[in-house]
Amino acid sequence: MASKDIVQVINDTINQHSQELRDISLKIHDNPEQGNKEFKAFHLLTDYLEKKGFKISRGVVGLETAFIAEYTNGKEGRRIGFCSEYDALPGVGHACGHNLIAISGVACALAIKKVLEKGLMSGSVYLFGTPAEESTSGKCNFVKSGTVEKLVDFSMMLHPGPGDGLYVQCLALDSFTVEFFGRQSHAGASPWEGVNALDALMQGFDNVAMLRQQTLTSNRIHGIIKEGGKSPNVIPGYASAYFYTRSVTRDQLKELKEKVENCFKAAALATGCTYKITWAPWGQVDDVFTNEVLAETYKHHMKAEGVQFYPRQMEESIVSGSTDMGNITYAVPGIHAGFNIGTTAANHTIEFAAAAATEEAHEKTIRAARCLAMTAADVFEDEDLYKQAVAYFKKGKSQ
Repeated sequence: MASKDIVQVINDTINQHSQELRDISLKIHDNPEQGNKEFKAFHLLTDYLEKKGFKISRGVVGLETAFIAEYTNGKEGRRIGFCSEYDALPGVGHACGHNLIAISGVACALAIKKVLEKGLMSGSVYLFGTPAEESTSGKCNFVKSGTVEKLVDFSMMLHPGPGDGLYVQCLALDSFTVEFFGRQSHAGASPWEGVNALDALMQGFDNVAMLRQQTLTSNRIHGIIKEGGKSPNVIPGYASAYFYTRSVTRDQLKELKEKVENCFKAAALATGCTYKITWAPWGQVDDVFTNEVLAETYKHHMKAEGVQFYPRQMEESIVSGSTDMGNITYAVPGIHAGFNIGTTAANHTIEFAAAAATEEAHEKTIRAARCLAMTAADVFEDEDLYKQAVAYFKKGKSQ
């Protein structure tokens, strides 16, 4: 485990920068920007990190608002990556608290940098600025480009919520657009001459609804109609919808996707339409493969701060949303730790957006960041701990 000197530096560094981080958090919160358009947050974060002595690479992995902040003390050692998110949701702003995720990543990076500067550890720290978690899943670009595996040995991040947790099931997710192509005709005078694309789409919805009875209760299939025709007096020759599919694991998702595709294939056959399914170009979002060794180390530090956790079995019974951090946890050992910000409001609500700006939420973010930075320091210092984390990672990936 990390020495007392390292722990002291981590605590002092994060506490000393707390007010600066609070100011950044509120500026991001009060200026919500949706995915791939987070220009204010991007400049705010990169300018701040550059002033603090990090080497900044802007517009990386093909994303204009993605960045990498790097510091190394020039000595061979462990390489840690943290993640910051800063995109908001349409209509409800920072209702997932990404303003807090942004500063938690910065806080951890600052702390590890200071420890490296003092020569108390050897190696490098990277902060990945990852846009569009709520939409086009920017971390997928970091993984597909090989950036994560090339730069770091392990990677971690924090996520605010109404409770503390490490093993809640974050679902694997993929999304697609389905289009049906028929033939228009006069709905009153000659409907028999038409091929109804909307009928095909509605049949597809019905097929999906019947599939739900025959699929795992943890699976999720949900979609919206994007286009269903222009006039009730015209048989629609074109209709489309946008769907999400989710499963507890990426292997289960692969099976579900095939079954969902068949729902729309059957609808096209039944109605005489042709169809096209286009899966999201940014790729599938994987489930979070929580590294038990890292998770229990973080939990140890949080418990020392008085935080209580539900039993692991209870946490694992909870099915949550999805996050592109899952892709990183399949690239290198990692965790996606949830921390309580002092609210009973659920994420993605107006009430949670308000809670994400409170002083209590900030203080609990700072506390969690200190514990995550100490977890990283433990892995830097304890070779056996790192080997255990890697062994757990490799064993899980092979299953």
